[in-house]
Amino acid sequence: MERREFLKKAGIGAAAVAATAVGAPAVIAQKKYNWKMVTTWPPKLPVLQDGAERFAKRIAELTEGRIKIQVFAGGELVPPLGVFDAVSAGTVECGTGAAYYWAGKNPATQWFSAVPFGLNAQGMAAWFHGANGLKLWEETYAPFNLVPRPGGSTGVQMGGWFNKKINSLDDYKGLKMRIPGLGGKVVAGAGGTVVLTAGGEIFTNLERGVIDATEWVGPMHDLRMGFYQAAKYYYYPGWHEPGTYLEFMFNKKVYDGLPKDLQAIIDMACVENEMWTLSQFESQNGAALQTLITKHNVELIKFPDDVMAGLKKLSVDIVEAEAAKDPMAKKVHEDFKAFQKVIGTWGAISERAYYNDIVEKYALKA
Repeated sequence: MERREFLKKAGIGAAAVAATAVGAPAVIAQKKYNWKMVTTWPPKLPVLQDGAERFAKRIAELTEGRIKIQVFAGGELVPPLGVFDAVSAGTVECGTGAAYYWAGKNPATQWFSAVPFGLNAQGMAAWFHGANGLKLWEETYAPFNLVPRPGGSTGVQMGGWFNKKINSLDDYKGLKMRIPGLGGKVVAGAGGTVVLTAGGEIFTNLERGVIDATEWVGPMHDLRMGFYQAAKYYYYPGWHEPGTYLEFMFNKKVYDGLPKDLQAIIDMACVENEMWTLSQFESQNGAALQTLITKHNVELIKFPDDVMAGLKKLSVDIVEAEAAKDPMAKKVHEDFKAFQKVIGTWGAISERAYYNDIVEKYALKA
């Protein structure tokens, strides 16, 4: 009986050892991935470049080191506006920027960043995550061997920095302005000359008179970049970029080759960064605006109503013309337009009513 009990226990122990031996190689053999990420942003740019670094750190944490990403700011590995091509070709595994920089690849890309007089951050998020926006974005990028993911919004941007006042639509004629995307095409339609440069080059170009005006993001970044030292007038609102979205992009072959759990981790880390990005801008822009006004005596000016009306009319015609250039752009535009109409109906009696009837009348006066 004792011999039988010994053999029974020995058998259980041997089975456990065997199971461990079988399972151990599977754990040890988990593949590790070392990636490079390139960005369009200058080094150490708050929220944007910082967000890319933060994203890489989170991926390493969440995957327990299975994916490690080395981040390169614009110009450190590829030119700032070379991100799309580098990730598409597989020179690097991933990148981050803003989709309207790639209008030359397909006009449809612009709708995934900002549409003049279009959706704000909340609306864009709803389009991506609650409607067809992300599916259309993936369809647009698929021919370029890319997988896009929303990377967060800047919120409503400022109208820009100008060295002359904009009193009428005619004041755009001959104006050299750094402004990308569909908004840039509207400025060109008003008679301006659009100059597209990377963020790190804007201040120098403005200071030297290469450009007469620029838009960038909002008070937090504008203060840091010192635009108040090179331009006189700070205009609002940002009609051209009411809820500008940023992006992460991944080489499709690389992304599709990942195990499903790692794909899910990447997707969720993008969503986390999406919320973090908007929260940073919303929490810091107010204080920066106060500093610009009170410490640096910046003249804050609202675009005249007739200028806004003229820009709105131009934008409708120009956005329609841009959409007509390509079947994919047309498809994206029609979906965007339909969604904006639906969400706008709700927004009129929710967000707009809240701000107009409650915030302006009561909260701001308290």
